[in-house]
Amino acid sequence: MTHDHDSEPHDHDRGLAFDFAQMVSRRGVLTLLGGAGLASLAACSSKSTRTSAATSATETSGAAPTTEIPEETAGPFPGDGSNGANVLTQSGIVRSDITKSFGTGSATAAGVPLTIKLTLLDINKGAAPMAGAAVYIWHCDRDGRYSLYSQGVEGENYLRGVQEAGPDGVVTFTTIYPAAYPGRWPHVHFEIYENLARAAAAGDKLRTSQLALPLETNQLVYATPGYEASVGNLAQTSLNTDMVFSDGYSLQLAKISGSVANGLTASLNVPV
Repeated sequence: MTHDHDSEPHDHDRGLAFDFAQMVSRRGVLTLLGGAGLASLAACSSKSTRTSAATSATETSGAAPTTEIPEETAGPFPGDGSNGANVLTQSGIVRSDITKSFGTGSATAAGVPLTIKLTLLDINKGAAPMAGAAVYIWHCDRDGRYSLYSQGVEGENYLRGVQEAGPDGVVTFTTIYPAAYPGRWPHVHFEIYENLARAAAAGDKLRTSQLALPLETNQLVYATPGYEASVGNLAQTSLNTDMVFSDGYSLQLAKISGSVANGLTASLNVPV
């Protein structure tokens, strides 16, 4: 991605690491885990073994989770530097509303409004909220395209963003409902980091996983204008045959509230 900037660096061009340093300075924090320089990116981890049916039943009943959310591939379009572009170094990536591109991008993703709410839980601390953890989230647009990679949106970075979890371990993103594209069930990618500094370095991920969207909601959304291609693509796959979710998805299937007309919310507890 090219930039039309003067040769003299500007504050808004220095990336997430610079933004975070400014944030730390404003809060009066003197040190943070020995500093946070930009580091080499780790390769995508292989998928972990799924939780047993008994564990799943325990977790869905309201008991404290005892199994981490499954590790999944980041896919070919992560935008975290592991396959080309690295949006995590760009100033403006820390945001809640990810519908619009920032920096040199100018596009806004159209589609049915969707709020994604992830609750991060530390299973080593009795499912205590992971306050201060950071989540990087990304997904395709209504046409099945990934910003930074797909033809026509290589210069855009919409539908990508980072948020810091509050005291309750919650991160919330405002976005649009993703498409169903050939070969995949509708999903959202995310990476979890210990804190914003680690996210800026795009290293030492705690977990890489994917959120699955439920069939009934997919069908309702894809009946609306703009999602016509998703109808046929959805019919060609299922959660049980999807390359990621086929070996179990109980910990990854989001709960949906709201309506297509007024906006949907996809909520998921994320044990780490």
